[in-house]
Amino acid sequence: MTARLKSFVVGLVIGGIVAFLLGINYGRGVSLLSNPFAKPDISTTIKEKAGEIAEGAREKLHEATKPASK
Repeated sequence: MTARLKSFVVGLVIGGIVAFLLGINYGRGVSLLSNPFAKPDISTTIKEKAGEIAEGAREKLHEATKPASK
């Protein structure tokens, strides 16, 4: 009984650690098996954010200049 409880607790702790590390990668939007402690590439991050902002501005401008429906 004690051995089973001990192995259950050890498995729970190891599973929690693995899930925490996978959760960090999932939250960052990178592949799950990459290094969760690696510093993100700043230039790539800035390019992605700038692209998202430009796309959002393009959509807003398109909506603002759309011909009025009669």
